[in-house]
Amino acid sequence: MDSLDPLGGAEFAPKQTYLNTSACALLPRRTIEAITLLAEETAAGRPDGAGSFDIVDEARAAFARLAAVGPDRVAVGSSVSVHVGMIAQSMPAGAEILFPEGDFSSVITPFTVRGDLKTRFVPLERLAESVRPETALVAFSCVQSADGRTADLAAIRAAAAAHGARTLLDATQSAGWLPLRAGDWDYTVSGGYKYLLCPRGASFLTVTEEAQDSLVPIHAGWVTGEELWANSYGPVRELARSARRFDEPAAFLSYHGAARSLALLEEIGIERIEAHNKALGARFRDGLTALGHAPVPDVSGIVAVPGLGDRQAALREAGVLTSARAGNLRVSFHLYNGAADADRALDVIAG
Repeated sequence: MDSLDPLGGAEFAPKQTYLNTSACALLPRRTIEAITLLAEETAAGRPDGAGSFDIVDEARAAFARLAAVGPDRVAVGSSVSVHVGMIAQSMPAGAEILFPEGDFSSVITPFTVRGDLKTRFVPLERLAESVRPETALVAFSCVQSADGRTADLAAIRAAAAAHGARTLLDATQSAGWLPLRAGDWDYTVSGGYKYLLCPRGASFLTVTEEAQDSLVPIHAGWVTGEELWANSYGPVRELARSARRFDEPAAFLSYHGAARSLALLEEIGIERIEAHNKALGARFRDGLTALGHAPVPDVSGIVAVPGLGDRQAALREAGVLTSARAGNLRVSFHLYNGAADADRALDVIAG
């Protein structure tokens, strides 16, 4: 198989040229089947209720393998902003939080609404050099939503370590096509409905054992107990000793689907998907340059073209789905795309 051929096989059947995974992924066929089966079982009176905690733990374990950590370091939830909100509420008053300018709102707003934290914003390329002794937390996205730029992970990690700052990495635009080593960061958050191919309502938080000690489980409920079925009434007697203490109650339909989606990513392999997505991104960037456009430079499967955001509507009319973000035309490739998709988009842009 050519490296620019789609990798998903019969799992996907898009009816248009879909280049918008940075907004929302296509669901694999196996995922749709799992969601449909659970919905039908629940409608018929499923013996064990509306879903399976064992399948939730399958999804947790699959994400842990993709993130190169143990499943005891993974909490499940519903969205990035809820995970980040827990981290924000755990910061001491007056703590300095450092962000890149223009990062995604869900990484920033849970901190700014506190009102008693010091928030500082710098250009992404200066993030590492801007960490200082008073910085308590560096919060940033691995890949920027607006334009696909990739952060200098090694430099940021080294700077945070040198100044004793904790780190929060949002992997929503990278997990599923870039290798993730979650153990390198105090916290990582990943929305599942983009490159992880999961239904909306599935998201993942990783917490190092050291960082767990200062994180307040503000969403704690009966599912966060060490003994799952022993805490239905009254206060939870003992919170889970793992990161499961930070779980939200799982949306079973989402997680029954997520377990199947994550299994597909494991079967194909993230390194293979990375090479595929980057090759398509490079093909598209080269084509744009030949047409006289100047895409944001990066080695990424997400391509942004400043000043072309107004072309999104014309592309949609031609059956090519993309995004317009911060004035950029944003085109995002994933495993179900091939060279023909990149070329189709270029043909429409060339007009």
